Amino acid sequence: MISTRKMMLTWAIVLAGLSAAGCAATPGKIWQDTAVPPIDARAGEGLEGYDVVAYFTDHKPAKGSDSYTSVWHSVTWKFASAEHRDAFVADPMHYAPQYGGYCAFAVSQGTTAHGDPNQWAIVDQRLFVNNNLLAKKLWEADRPRNIRVGDVNWPLIPKSGETPEIGSTPAPSKSDPSAQ
Repeated sequence: MISTRKMMLTWAIVLAGLSAAGCAATPGKIWQDTAVPPIDARAGEGLEGYDVVAYFTDHKPAKGSDSYTSVWHSVTWKFASAEHRDAFVADPMHYAPQYGGYCAFAVSQGTTAHGDPNQWAIVDQRLFVNNNLLAKKLWEADRPRNIRVGDVNWPLIPKSGETPEIGSTPAPSKSDPSAQ
């Protein structure tokens, strides 16, 4: 009898958790009440200094270099080459990670978490990052729905600054010798 009660309690907890997760994934249901910067930039660097263009061209993460940088929306973006930097400068909205580089799964749940540059996916020419392997697996379990919900939720999450607009163009860093 005791084992039956434990089993029933376990199932009740699992069902309650699934119900809560289902509510959290409702488009427009935002749990984040604290404003976050529009771009997740630890130490002022976009995507922890990884080259965002490399995900598209090399199909893998690559650390950027201090020699090839660009400042866009008060965030320094690093690149592995001048070509990658120039591609970003020409079309930053194409290369910048979705949801400001925050975890795509967290945004689909109505909140934010830091994005890990090693937990990434390109879907329909859009770069998404997740916080960790578990978040990535949960996000990938229903990628199309999580993207749709994330696209609805991201504009509703409070931001502490100006959100990047389509068409805003960065400039190569003045410290970059090839930019002069």
